[in-house]
Order: sequence, then C-alpha cells, then structure tokens
Amino acid sequence: MSGMEIDLSGKVALVTGGSRGIGMAIAMSMAEKGARVAISGRKQENLDRAAADFKERHLQVLAVSANAGQAGQVDSLFSVLDRELGGVDILVNNVGTNILTPSVAEADEGLFDKLMETNLKSAFLASAQAVKRMKKRGGGKIINISSIAARKAARGMGIYCVAKAGLEMLTKVLAQELAPDRINVNAVAPSVVKTKFSQPFWSNESILNEILKTIPMGRIAETSDVVGAVLFLASSLSDFITGEIINIDGGSLA
Repeated sequence: MSGMEIDLSGKVALVTGGSRGIGMAIAMSMAEKGARVAISGRKQENLDRAAADFKERHLQVLAVSANAGQAGQVDSLFSVLDRELGGVDILVNNVGTNILTPSVAEADEGLFDKLMETNLKSAFLASAQAVKRMKKRGGGKIINISSIAARKAARGMGIYCVAKAGLEMLTKVLAQELAPDRINVNAVAPSVVKTKFSQPFWSNESILNEILKTIPMGRIAETSDVVGAVLFLASSLSDFITGEIINIDGGSLA
C-alpha cells in the first residue's frame, strides 16, 4: 500500500537528550525519513560527536546545548529552533537519567529533585514550548520516552519509577487537553535497552540472566526496537492514536 510508508518530509523534529543512545538513534532515523532534525543535550562534546556522526552519514542536524530541566535554557533552545528551522512539528522528550538510589524514604531531597527535574520536569517544560508552536502550525506530535519502571516498582530505581509514572500521566493529561488542537501525545515504555546508559545491567552476566527470566522473548531490547515505535508515533500512520503508552518489553509486563 502506498501511503503506508513512514515519511517525515517537511517536518521539524526536536529530540532532547539526542546526542547519544536511544535519542541519537531516534534523531538519525527521523533525518533519514526526511525530517529536519535538532538535538539538544547538556554536554557540548557529546553534541559535537553526534553532529560529526550525522555528517558522516550525509545527514544534517542542528545541535544545541541546553539543560532540559531549566526553563530559561529550554526557552533559549526553542528560540534557536524558531530562528534556524522555523518552529517544531515533532517533539521527542527523551532526556532522562537513572541514578541507582537507596530506598526512596532514605534518599536525600537533592537526589529526588534532580531525578524529577531530568525525567519529568524536562518533558513538561519542552512540551509547553512546543505546544505554543504546534498550535500555530495546526497540529503536531509529542512522544515521551518512558519505561516499564513507571508501572513496575524496581529496587534501587525508586525515584526513577516515580518520575516515569508521572511522565505517563503527563502524557495522558496532555493528550486529552491537546486533542482539539490536533496534537497527539503518546509515550513508549521500553524495558532494559542495550545502550551505554543501561550497561551496568546487561554487561553483568548474572544480572542479565535475572532480567532475561522476566522477558518472554528472551532478550533485552535493542535501540532499533524503540526507534520503530517512535517513528510510527511521529508519522501520519498514528494520527488517531493519542494518550497511549506502547510497551517495548518483549512481553514482560504481560
């Protein structure tokens, strides 16, 4: 069937935390599908490395340094986007961090705030800026990168679990509020994905074996598993889908 291909030509996409891992894989795939792509991240050296990787593949990217959890820096990021790319049609809230934490009741306030800011507040701030622009453009797509940890409490990841649960409710609330504006808001929730971010889990054979016992498909996710779902949600194929969380977990929540 023609019309069933994923085509992002003429769209402007921003991927936060797009300088490495899942974010970079998503950004590159969107560029390959015809979108004009911007990535943001805190560390300039990671952005420079990512930009070089794009160039090597003959793809263009706008790399902007910004801390996605700080309102002023997010405002500046979107001003650069307006100036260089004329706005935004697709926002992927990918920035996130997971620090192994003691029990939540014993964690200090600073750690709680940091994990909330990076995993939840960042998506609120970027979405607020993107929505203003999407309304003027007659619609848009927001895709949040969650985790099955949002619905499955995990030891050592308590605050992260709470933040991702918040992100999933933010997805549903925004979906409901923005549906009349033709702005779709969805999320993808992977289990462990084979990236540098999760290397402590999959590089340790005994931990990996424990994880694999919980996954009916018998393997952990690859970045391409996540990218496929995000491209679908960013494309016109998913125009009537909003407020959904797609689990990318090989059946483990089932």
